[in-house]
Amino acid sequence: MSGGTRLENANPLIFQRSGERLLTATDEDEDVADPIDDREIFDLIRSINDPEHPLSLEELNVVEQMRVNVNDRESMVSVEFTPTIPHCSMATLIGLSIKVKLLRSLPDRFKIDVHITPGTHASEDAVNKQLADKERVAAALENSQLLEVVNQCLSTRTM
Repeated sequence: MSGGTRLENANPLIFQRSGERLLTATDEDEDVADPIDDREIFDLIRSINDPEHPLSLEELNVVEQMRVNVNDRESMVSVEFTPTIPHCSMATLIGLSIKVKLLRSLPDRFKIDVHITPGTHASEDAVNKQLADKERVAAALENSQLLEVVNQCLSTRTM
Protein backbone atom coordinates (compact mmCIF):
# COMPACT_ATOMS: atom_id res chain seq x y z
CA MET A 1 0.00 0.00 0.00
CA SER A 2 2.97 2.29 0.10
CA GLY A 3 2.52 3.46 -3.48
CA GLY A 4 6.03 2.68 -4.69
CA THR A 5 7.96 4.43 -1.93
CA ARG A 6 10.78 2.75 -0.06
CA LEU A 7 9.61 0.60 2.86
CA GLU A 8 10.87 1.53 6.32
CA ASN A 9 10.88 -2.11 7.39
CA ALA A 10 11.46 -4.07 4.19
CA ASN A 11 11.76 -7.46 5.92
CA PRO A 12 9.42 -7.58 8.90
CA LEU A 13 9.11 -10.69 11.05
CA ILE A 14 5.88 -12.50 10.24
CA PHE A 15 4.01 -14.28 13.03
CA GLN A 16 1.46 -17.07 12.82
CA ARG A 17 -2.18 -16.05 13.12
CA SER A 18 -4.01 -17.33 16.17
CA GLY A 19 -6.91 -19.67 15.65
CA GLU A 20 -10.45 -18.50 15.14
CA ARG A 21 -12.58 -18.12 18.25
CA LEU A 22 -14.82 -21.14 18.83
CA LEU A 23 -18.39 -20.07 19.43
CA THR A 24 -20.51 -21.92 21.97
CA ALA A 25 -24.28 -22.23 22.11
CA THR A 26 -24.25 -19.63 24.90
CA ASP A 27 -22.34 -17.18 22.66
CA GLU A 28 -25.05 -17.48 20.02
CA ASP A 29 -28.02 -17.35 22.42
CA GLU A 30 -29.56 -13.86 22.17
CA ASP A 31 -31.28 -14.30 25.57
CA VAL A 32 -27.98 -14.66 27.46
CA ALA A 33 -26.12 -11.53 28.54
CA ASP A 34 -22.81 -11.61 26.68
CA PRO A 35 -20.36 -8.94 27.86
CA ILE A 36 -17.72 -7.78 25.40
CA ASP A 37 -14.36 -9.34 26.28
CA ASP A 38 -10.68 -9.04 25.31
CA ARG A 39 -10.91 -11.76 22.65
CA GLU A 40 -13.90 -10.12 20.98
CA ILE A 41 -11.97 -6.84 20.68
CA PHE A 42 -8.88 -8.66 19.45
CA ASP A 43 -10.99 -10.40 16.80
CA LEU A 44 -12.18 -6.97 15.59
CA ILE A 45 -8.65 -5.55 15.17
CA ARG A 46 -6.48 -8.55 14.31
CA SER A 47 -7.24 -8.45 10.58
CA ILE A 48 -6.59 -4.72 10.08
CA ASN A 49 -4.18 -4.36 7.17
CA ASP A 50 -0.74 -2.87 7.73
CA PRO A 51 -0.36 0.35 5.69
CA GLU A 52 3.04 -0.73 4.28
CA HIS A 53 2.83 -4.50 3.89
CA PRO A 54 0.20 -6.90 2.54
CA LEU A 55 -0.07 -8.39 6.03
CA SER A 56 -2.43 -8.00 8.96
CA LEU A 57 -1.49 -6.29 12.22
CA GLU A 58 -1.72 -9.70 13.90
CA GLU A 59 0.71 -11.26 11.40
CA LEU A 60 3.21 -8.49 12.18
CA ASN A 61 2.61 -8.87 15.93
CA VAL A 62 1.56 -5.22 16.09
CA VAL A 63 -1.58 -6.30 17.98
CA GLU A 64 -1.80 -9.16 20.46
CA GLN A 65 -4.72 -10.36 22.55
CA MET A 66 -2.69 -9.99 25.75
CA ARG A 67 -2.44 -6.22 25.06
CA VAL A 68 -6.21 -5.76 24.90
CA ASN A 69 -8.12 -4.92 28.07
CA VAL A 70 -11.88 -4.60 28.35
CA ASN A 71 -14.05 -3.61 31.28
CA ASP A 72 -17.57 -4.10 29.94
CA ARG A 73 -19.21 -2.96 33.19
CA GLU A 74 -17.37 0.39 33.06
CA SER A 75 -17.54 0.57 29.24
CA MET A 76 -13.76 0.85 28.80
CA VAL A 77 -11.58 -0.65 26.06
CA SER A 78 -7.81 -0.25 26.05
CA VAL A 79 -5.55 -1.47 23.24
CA GLU A 80 -1.76 -1.30 23.21
CA PHE A 81 -0.09 -1.78 19.84
CA THR A 82 3.58 -2.36 19.08
CA PRO A 83 5.07 -0.87 15.89
CA THR A 84 7.48 -3.19 14.09
CA ILE A 85 10.36 -0.68 14.36
CA PRO A 86 11.07 2.10 16.90
CA HIS A 87 10.94 4.89 14.28
CA CYS A 88 7.84 3.68 12.41
CA SER A 89 6.32 6.67 10.63
CA MET A 90 3.05 4.73 10.24
CA ALA A 91 2.42 4.41 13.99
CA THR A 92 -0.18 7.19 14.12
CA LEU A 93 -1.98 5.78 11.07
CA ILE A 94 -2.00 2.28 12.60
CA GLY A 95 -3.35 3.63 15.89
CA LEU A 96 -5.96 5.68 14.06
CA SER A 97 -7.05 2.60 12.08
CA ILE A 98 -7.46 0.59 15.30
CA LYS A 99 -9.43 3.42 16.92
CA VAL A 100 -11.70 3.89 13.88
CA LYS A 101 -12.40 0.14 13.66
CA LEU A 102 -13.45 0.11 17.32
CA LEU A 103 -15.47 3.33 17.04
CA ARG A 104 -17.36 1.85 14.09
CA SER A 105 -17.88 -1.56 15.75
CA LEU A 106 -18.66 -0.88 19.41
CA PRO A 107 -21.68 0.72 21.06
CA ASP A 108 -21.28 4.45 21.76
CA ARG A 109 -21.11 3.81 25.53
CA PHE A 110 -17.50 2.61 25.25
CA LYS A 111 -14.51 4.83 25.94
CA ILE A 112 -11.73 3.66 23.63
CA ASP A 113 -8.06 4.14 24.51
CA VAL A 114 -5.52 3.17 21.84
CA HIS A 115 -1.84 3.70 22.60
CA ILE A 116 1.64 2.45 21.81
CA THR A 117 3.14 -0.24 24.02
CA PRO A 118 5.45 1.66 26.42
CA GLY A 119 9.09 1.75 25.33
CA THR A 120 8.52 0.49 21.77
CA HIS A 121 8.51 3.72 19.73
CA ALA A 122 10.76 6.78 19.66
CA SER A 123 7.80 9.19 19.56
CA GLU A 124 5.30 7.24 21.65
CA ASP A 125 4.27 10.25 23.78
CA ALA A 126 3.46 12.40 20.73
CA VAL A 127 1.58 9.57 18.98
CA ASN A 128 -0.36 8.68 22.13
CA LYS A 129 -1.30 12.34 22.63
CA GLN A 130 -2.66 12.54 19.07
CA LEU A 131 -4.66 9.32 19.44
CA ALA A 132 -6.14 10.44 22.77
CA ASP A 133 -7.28 13.82 21.42
CA LYS A 134 -10.88 13.46 20.19
CA GLU A 135 -10.71 16.68 18.19
CA ARG A 136 -7.51 15.63 16.40
CA VAL A 137 -9.01 12.24 15.58
CA ALA A 138 -12.19 13.88 14.26
CA ALA A 139 -10.15 16.35 12.18
CA ALA A 140 -8.04 13.52 10.76
CA LEU A 141 -11.17 11.68 9.67
CA GLU A 142 -12.44 14.79 7.88
CA ASN A 143 -9.36 14.62 5.62
CA SER A 144 -10.63 12.59 2.64
CA GLN A 145 -7.17 11.32 1.64
CA LEU A 146 -6.37 10.14 5.17
CA LEU A 147 -9.82 8.59 5.53
CA GLU A 148 -9.25 6.70 2.26
CA VAL A 149 -5.98 5.24 3.63
CA VAL A 150 -7.67 4.28 6.93
CA ASN A 151 -10.48 2.60 4.98
CA GLN A 152 -7.88 0.66 2.96
CA CYS A 153 -6.37 -0.58 6.22
CA LEU A 154 -9.84 -1.63 7.38
CA SER A 155 -10.89 -3.25 4.10
CA THR A 156 -11.32 -6.99 3.97
CA ARG A 157 -8.76 -9.03 2.13
CA THR A 158 -8.50 -12.78 1.71
CA MET A 159 -6.06 -14.49 4.02
